[in-house]
Amino acid sequence: MEVTGKIKKIDEVKTFGASGFRKRELVITTDEQYPQMLMIEFVQDKCDLLNNFNVGEDIKISINLRGREWINPEGEAKYFNSIQGWRIEKAQAGAPGEVPPMSASNFAPAKSVSDNEPDDLPF
Repeated sequence: MEVTGKIKKIDEVKTFGASGFRKRELVITTDEQYPQMLMIEFVQDKCDLLNNFNVGEDIKISINLRGREWINPEGEAKYFNSIQGWRIEKAQAGAPGEVPPMSASNFAPAKSVSDNEPDDLPF
């Protein structure tokens, strides 16, 4: 899956536990009618992918959705979701396969039928 938007925040790398697990969080604002603030985490060697990006840049991120189950001390199951990024690149305006926005300049005016041309419409 992919998500696009503008970088709102980039956190520093955080290290956890004796194993040295690394995590870095990024917040983007999506480009849609009702923009969403999404926190995307990059883990282990993927943390370094964020070094070349800055707040305010338009980006495209390839993501995986992750879910976990946790059984609390009372025996109830709780569920947690996360969004993990694994690739990030600068968004390119007019990228191949992207549909341009609708505007009057996208359309040529209709040609009028002159008296010299036959009208082949049946009505």
